[in-house]
Amino acid sequence: MRILISNDDGIYSPGIMALSEAAADFGQVTVMAPDVEQSSMGHAVTHSRPLSYKSSPIEFKQAEAFRVNGTPADCVALGTHLHADMDIVLSGINMGLNLGNSLWHSGTLAAARQAVLLGITGVAFSTPTGKHGPDFNRLKPFVKQVLDMLIGVPGPALFNVNLPAEPKEIMWTRQSVRLYDGIIKPGMDPMGRKHYWFSVMPLEPAEEGTDRWAVENDYVSITPLQLDLTNHAYLASLKKKVPA
Repeated sequence: MRILISNDDGIYSPGIMALSEAAADFGQVTVMAPDVEQSSMGHAVTHSRPLSYKSSPIEFKQAEAFRVNGTPADCVALGTHLHADMDIVLSGINMGLNLGNSLWHSGTLAAARQAVLLGITGVAFSTPTGKHGPDFNRLKPFVKQVLDMLIGVPGPALFNVNLPAEPKEIMWTRQSVRLYDGIIKPGMDPMGRKHYWFSVMPLEPAEEGTDRWAVENDYVSITPLQLDLTNHAYLASLKKKVPA
């Protein structure tokens, strides 16, 4: 089993180190991650300049590791080009949850989604940071359990996995779709210049069975996703009302 690992937090993130160590039990691991943090980059790809990669400045146990001057999606595209025999792509473990509407802008999920666009199963992992950072030793057994469940599933398939700080069980979930406040909060930097923060707090409680509800109740959430964004039910109704 050949496993490619990337993320959006960058090569220095402890989350990618933890994921590579957990994945090493399942096969040969190669890490290709951004050289700087690319959080909330979404599925951006680099087309206006060439990409390059260098050996990681930090040593990974049981894995070759490289840093790339690009986005999470770039890392997967380049990694699968250089290593064409990859069986699965893993992304994370992200420092911060990726639930509900955050899937639209998550660079962590984008890395996994890029794999699926290239015909390879992709799995994204995320966890909350908390006050003292994640306890990756606590999470590793659940990461391994998820990998044991998903490796070998017919694909290419796309999965979004969120691990609460104190997980108790694993749950299959659907994506939570809720409105967010979208408030722009102005502030001031130390030089007296205005800056702005974009708030994305959910306005409604999560429904049972969704990714957000699962994590709020200490379940590891696994959400199967798809690339097709078509609203098939609405499309069918339009065809009935206004035939082409």
